[in-house]
Amino acid sequence: MKRKELSSAQIIPIGFLLLIAVGTVLLSLPFATASGHRAPFLTALFTSTTSVCVTGLVVVDTFSYWSLFGKLVILALIQVGGLGIVAVSSCLFMLLRRTFTIRDRAMLRDSFDLDTMHGLLPFLRKVILGVLAVEGIGAVLYAIAFIPRFGFARGLWYAAFHSISAFCNAGLDLIGPDSFIPFGTSPYILIVTMLLIVFGGLGYVVWFDTFTTAKESISRRFGVRWFFRHLNEHTKLVLLATAILIVSGAGATLLLEANNPATLGAMPWGGKILHAAFQSVTYRTAGFASFPQSGLSDGSVLFGCVMMFIGGSPMGTAGGIKTVTLAVLLLSALSYVGGRTDTVVFRRRISPELVKKAAAILFFSLFLSLLSSILLIAVDGVPLSDAVYEVFSATGTVGLSRGLTPQLSAFGRILIILCMYLGRIGPISLALFFHTDRSGGQSIRYAQGHYFVG
Repeated sequence: MKRKELSSAQIIPIGFLLLIAVGTVLLSLPFATASGHRAPFLTALFTSTTSVCVTGLVVVDTFSYWSLFGKLVILALIQVGGLGIVAVSSCLFMLLRRTFTIRDRAMLRDSFDLDTMHGLLPFLRKVILGVLAVEGIGAVLYAIAFIPRFGFARGLWYAAFHSISAFCNAGLDLIGPDSFIPFGTSPYILIVTMLLIVFGGLGYVVWFDTFTTAKESISRRFGVRWFFRHLNEHTKLVLLATAILIVSGAGATLLLEANNPATLGAMPWGGKILHAAFQSVTYRTAGFASFPQSGLSDGSVLFGCVMMFIGGSPMGTAGGIKTVTLAVLLLSALSYVGGRTDTVVFRRRISPELVKKAAAILFFSLFLSLLSSILLIAVDGVPLSDAVYEVFSATGTVGLSRGLTPQLSAFGRILIILCMYLGRIGPISLALFFHTDRSGGQSIRYAQGHYFVG
């Protein structure tokens, strides 16, 4: 009997599980901790998961608990987890000059969520080179501030670690127990961090399209209007949605926290605006904090959960349901209310299949987040605001916390581990893991039923 091969929808989640397992084993070694004692299994598993899933929630302080070896393992897990296990393994195949089969190419296509296998290997090369270039520039920019503060060797190490962590939207840091709060008076460090987070969350397709169009616009001396008009529709939608979310997030944070003495209240207006912008950017899957999250008002907690749930954009390092998913559903709803047959944006029609996929992503992600919040409250007895903030942070692979993570019970930690894993691979990927053939139900067409909604 012919052995049934695993599909991409099954291999990718398994690959992340194997990477988490390898990370757990390495972090369980005695020399992975600063004390020289073995880390408890659940601590190693939690740290490996938060690194691979580029989340940033931690049960122990990264800067003091882990040795240099442990921190190097964490950094490697962040890099591989941010790029994706398939992309990294494919890169190794290219370096070893291994021949790519059709199955290898299909898996690489699915890992980037592309709709074609044409030009996959050149695309992968551009991704790797682009990532290394952005992380390298980020490390140099960080080093300018870190070397005078921490010394040459430590400053370089901190610059490299935080550049990769920020670009991969991981939110793990080596500064101390207070994330980036010690840099609250350093606009330079906060701005560099914001730029890295945004670049990582835009998506590779947006990178390349923007760069190519800008290059052509400059070489032919065309204006800004020509540049924006010739971007593809996906890039336009991502850039527009990202700009709206950043500005609206900063505005909402200012509105809700400007007079809160526990967050922005004591800052001058320049500081309020900067920290509100940083909070808006970090909400959407980065996890660095420039002021204590425990001081947020209930309105900001709820708003933050919405932002964490949305996340970044497709084919990037960010989590969440993605900006385009939200835009597709919103535009579809507006088209229905407006009585239009097709959903159109930038003079391009959105297919019904894409709308259904977006609806499925929204439903499964929301169901996972709400169910996990209820379980965490029921079992650990934590306050509602802390529980939902923790869970939405985990499922959105954000990493922001109100100080709850280290206080969780074993059940709570396992629940958050599952949330981080499902948030990284996507809850809908788990459904496809068990049912990869979606064509079987199309052979029979049933009579239309009459139902009522709304």
